[in-house]
Amino acid sequence: MTRMSLGEVISRTGSRGLADTSRRVVRRLYGELDARMGIQSLNFPLDAGDVSSSTRIGVQEPRTFKGPMHIGWLITPPIPGAGGHTTFFRMVRGMEERGHRCTILVYNRNDGAMERHRSVIRKYWPGLMADIHPVPARLDGLDACVASSWETAHVLAARMPRRGSPSAHYFIQDYEPYFHPRGSLYALAEDSYRFGFNLMALGPMVAEVLKREVGVRSKILPFGSDVGTYRLTNTSGRSGVVFFAKPEAERRGYDMGRLALQQFHRMHPRQEIHVYGARVTGWGVPVRQHGRVSPRELNELYNRTISGLALSFTNITLVAAEMLAAGNIPVLNDDQSSRSVLTNPEAVWAAANPAILAKSLSDVVTAEDTAERSARAASHREHTWAETQASFAAALTGYELSSLGSY
Repeated sequence: MTRMSLGEVISRTGSRGLADTSRRVVRRLYGELDARMGIQSLNFPLDAGDVSSSTRIGVQEPRTFKGPMHIGWLITPPIPGAGGHTTFFRMVRGMEERGHRCTILVYNRNDGAMERHRSVIRKYWPGLMADIHPVPARLDGLDACVASSWETAHVLAARMPRRGSPSAHYFIQDYEPYFHPRGSLYALAEDSYRFGFNLMALGPMVAEVLKREVGVRSKILPFGSDVGTYRLTNTSGRSGVVFFAKPEAERRGYDMGRLALQQFHRMHPRQEIHVYGARVTGWGVPVRQHGRVSPRELNELYNRTISGLALSFTNITLVAAEMLAAGNIPVLNDDQSSRSVLTNPEAVWAAANPAILAKSLSDVVTAEDTAERSARAASHREHTWAETQASFAAALTGYELSSLGSY
């Protein structure tokens, strides 16, 4: 690593501005500290004893449960409003409503702030009745356990007792090796699908990737939509476009969206650009920032705007169906597997290129039949989360629904 001299700092500040230079200095400082102190190792998500191997784990035999079960649900610490945790907690709630006892088990090797995690869950997912505890050293006394991510799959495999093991399940919302560059974390994530657990894939896109990349079969659960919260309330005028910003998750296409919206602004300077989620900086175009919003507020925002970007590169984003339910026409990065999940004919599919995405947004906002198209989009029926919960319950208890497929 090269050091940045004072003269170079001054020169960069003059040419690129203080904010850009400050970010570069911080990045170099982080690299220097990592080289001296090994702070990057703090980001490794597992304790050494929780790293499992598919070569030491046998395939579980199918089991059925007729009466109430005690189910352990393994999660990483939740972030308020996180889509993955929200979907997982919907499955928890579905099993609670069916009379099963649920315990949420939180795992984080670097953080013992259990009360904070418990407070976040109680505040942002108040409908849950489950007990909330850290993952114990041994997963005794449970009828079934459900992993929510590759990390928790490793923990589940490592901490199951040798005798009287709970039925082990893995709820898969994304092909998680794609979250990482090819390397250690990629390989560990990939191996988690070979542990012999009952794999439940959310939608056919994930199931197809699991079969293609790892050669494993999974049960396909229907990809649900929150039709109770997101609905058409505005049948008159709309303007502007909307974008969910999540810069820390590369799979959400933040930079692709930023570049596309910068081009869109040059094409339509009077159309407002609304951004929610993370607060963004350095775009160089006017942006209306909403930060973190509630589902009710988000439905209002979707109903005010004509279109928006719904980008995701590992599974289709929940945002797309929610936008459509509110009469907003999303532009999505095109993927044949994604099309098999989202069947609404009003969705717009475009190549993952800033210029093409911007042109697609432009085509939507300049169309003459905006109101009619919004109504058509909102009237299309998607799967509900109640259907997903029913399929999940059938897979977990061993009583398969006739509609529950596999890939």
